[in-house]
Amino acid sequence: MLRTSRNLHPRTAQQTTTLASPESPSPLLHTQRQRRDTGDIRARSSSVSISQARGEEEEDKQPAGFAGIKMLPQMVAGKGGYSWKAAKARIPPYRQITHRVRSPKFLVPLAIVTAVVLLWRSMGSAASEVQRFYCFGPSKPPMRMTPNENEEWYGHLTTPVIFNHRKAIEINSTEIQHINLDPIKSTVDAARNKEKVLILTPLRDASYYLAKHFDLLTQLTYPHELIDLAFLVGDTTDDTMAALAMELERVQNNPDIAFRSSMIVEKSFGVTTGQSVEERHGFAAQGPRRKAMGKARNYLLSAAMKPDHSWVYWRDVDIVESPPNIIEDFVMHDRDILVPNIWFHRYKEEKGKMVDIEGRFDYNSWQESPEALKLAATLDKDVVLAEGYKEYKTNRIYMAKMGDRHDDPHEEIPLDGIGGVNIVVKADVHRSGINFPAYAFENQAETEGFAKMAKRAGYGVYGLPNYVVWHIDTDEKPGNA
Repeated sequence: MLRTSRNLHPRTAQQTTTLASPESPSPLLHTQRQRRDTGDIRARSSSVSISQARGEEEEDKQPAGFAGIKMLPQMVAGKGGYSWKAAKARIPPYRQITHRVRSPKFLVPLAIVTAVVLLWRSMGSAASEVQRFYCFGPSKPPMRMTPNENEEWYGHLTTPVIFNHRKAIEINSTEIQHINLDPIKSTVDAARNKEKVLILTPLRDASYYLAKHFDLLTQLTYPHELIDLAFLVGDTTDDTMAALAMELERVQNNPDIAFRSSMIVEKSFGVTTGQSVEERHGFAAQGPRRKAMGKARNYLLSAAMKPDHSWVYWRDVDIVESPPNIIEDFVMHDRDILVPNIWFHRYKEEKGKMVDIEGRFDYNSWQESPEALKLAATLDKDVVLAEGYKEYKTNRIYMAKMGDRHDDPHEEIPLDGIGGVNIVVKADVHRSGINFPAYAFENQAETEGFAKMAKRAGYGVYGLPNYVVWHIDTDEKPGNA
């Protein structure tokens, strides 16, 4: 018989008492083994009943908060006792998810899939890196290829070339000079666009004229900081070099009138012709004299013109009167080559008064005539035609005999030949190779040859018959007035 605690639950106590009662009928047909199994069941039931009874005593002693916790096993087990499926059905969903995620059945496949993905990605990047390297060439060494195989290979397969013009490079060598001529333009708004002007003047025995020449230069209204001066001194017998140096020093030391720069080029060409009117302007001297002057102009141009020059202004030293704004007046025409009319003052007494005859000076600015073309066709190619002389009857139309200084000064006419007293040229004309022939070019030399050459190259040559620049009176014999 089992003893029961006095505090057992009535139902449990009743069950326990029933099991322990000797008066309970026992089937006679049970085997000994079945009796032993029945005893084990009774013992386990008694243990459960005792445990439940002890739990109730502890619940009475525990605080009220722990009652719910103690009842959780009974809630999960229900009336049918403890069951895993019942407990699993009562577990909250998030606990089920956590349990599945932590399960090896989930973690092992996840690890395998992750390893495969990472391996595949690494192999793909490696393949792309390999594809960056190209090898172009035949399947055999070039030394073993026959000429026919070499021709067949290179005839249809060429190595691709990629031009990356945006990749900048830095050159640190001090021996390399970079010059960009693209921004250099010759426009009608030269002063506003800060276009540089180069004034060129060849000199020979010119000391007498330099003071007046610099007085006129300093009166120019074009910004002096945009003007460069250059002179060539050659074959001179007077004090031209000293007088020029002193005038330049005087001007350049005065910040109010100083120019951007000045240059003196010294070069002699072996000219021995005198500077008297008879020798200088005689017909026999014109050919050699014009060729020598062409050389002097070319030497001066090549030495003085800089990459940033937009205009070249050829100006003789013996000009005595010209408008101060002559540069602005000429560039506004936007012509490749432009010249004014060249006259001179000469006074003579008429009826007791001194009257200016306004003589015409430069007969080298003209328009071609059929007679002159026929004459040139009969001459040797080395003969240089000189205008204004009776030796050659050309019947050309001279701008010097045209025009009225009181009319519109900006009226233009096309010309085929020009004089060299005052020429305004776009610098790109000279950069294109149009210079002053020191030889007979279409039977013309120096400035007239320059005009012929420019027109042959497609440039425009124009004159302003009403725009007058005054040259010094050379006291030549009558006939040109």
